[in-house]
Amino acid sequence: MESLLTPSAAHAGCPKNMEYGPCGGVGFDGSCEVGDFRCVFLDDPLVTWHGVVPPEPDVVPRSSGAAEMMALMKTRPIVVADFPARAMDAESLAECAALLAGPVDATLAGDHGTARVQFSPSYRASLIRAAGLQVWTGINCRDRNRVAIEGELAGLAHVGVAGVHCVTGDHTLLGSRPDAAPVFDLDSSQVAALARAAGHLVSVGESPTTPPVELRAARLLEKTRAGADVCFVNHCGGVDAVGRFVRESHDLGVTARFIPCVPMVTDHASARLLESFPSLVLPEGYLDRILSAADPREEGIRAAVELSLELLEIDGVAGVNLSGGAGHGREAEFAIVLAETAQHLAL
Repeated sequence: MESLLTPSAAHAGCPKNMEYGPCGGVGFDGSCEVGDFRCVFLDDPLVTWHGVVPPEPDVVPRSSGAAEMMALMKTRPIVVADFPARAMDAESLAECAALLAGPVDATLAGDHGTARVQFSPSYRASLIRAAGLQVWTGINCRDRNRVAIEGELAGLAHVGVAGVHCVTGDHTLLGSRPDAAPVFDLDSSQVAALARAAGHLVSVGESPTTPPVELRAARLLEKTRAGADVCFVNHCGGVDAVGRFVRESHDLGVTARFIPCVPMVTDHASARLLESFPSLVLPEGYLDRILSAADPREEGIRAAVELSLELLEIDGVAGVNLSGGAGHGREAEFAIVLAETAQHLAL
C-alpha cells in the first residue's frame, strides 16, 4: 500500500485537512462543525476522485469476512445494528456482543461517540468476533495517520470482519479530549481506497440533507470510484428522502448498495443521544409517537420495524442499520432492544 496514495492536497482552511470534502458535519446553514465560519468546500466545484482505480477482485481478492458478507447480501437483506457497549470495557463489549449475536447479521462498531480513548479497531473487532458476532468496523481519520490506518486495515482483514466503514471523523474540539491533537492525515475517500486495496468490503456514509444537498449523490459516486461498495445513508427524514437520494445516485451511475439508518428510540435518554448525531433529520412525528406512547419501548421497536420494512421496498436498499445508543449503564438493555427489533424483522 505504500505507493497507493500521494500526500493529501488538503483544501486550505479545512480544519480536518480534507481533500475530498465536504464532510457530513456541515451545518444545515452551511457552517463548519468546528468553527463559526462557512464550510470551505461549499463554494467550490465537486472534488472528483483522482487517486488509483480500485483493484479488480482477481488482483486483490476479498478477505474472508468480506466474501461471506457479500455472499449473504446476494441472498437477502441484512440487518446491521450499532454497537452500544462501553468503550474500554471488555466485559460490557462481550455482554453486548453475545446479546446481539444471532438476531443481527453484523454490528457497526466504530469508535464510541462519547469517549475519545478507545480499544484499537482491530482489537475491538477481535473481541466481538470471539463473542460470536460479526463486525462491520468503523475507521476514523482523526486519531491515526495513514501508516496506523494501514496497520489497522491489515489487522481487520486477519480478524475477518464483514466490512470496514470509512469516516473522516469528528474533530477533537467537539469531544471530551480537546487537548488531543487531531491527525486527519487522510479523509474518508482515501481510507476507502486503502480499505479496498486491503481486500475489505468497503462502506462510506452520506448525508443527503446536509449542504451541498445537490451534490451529495455526486459525492457518493466519487467515493465509489475510490473503492466504496456500500453507502450507509445517514438519518435524512424517512422513506421519501432515502428513496429520492437512492434514485438520484442511480441516475448518476452509482452501483453501490444502500443501507439506510433506522432511528432506535425507546425512552428520553435514547432520544437525547440520537439527537446529538450531526445532521440528524427524523421522520415527521417519529419521536413524539414513541415518547408519548404508554410503552415507549414497545412503540420504539414497532416504529423501527415499520420504517425498516418500508425502506427495504426501495430498489437498491440492501439492508438496514438499527441506529442509536443508550445512556451509561443501560448498554445491555439497549442491545436487547436492538436484538428484539432484528428478530421482528426476521429477514
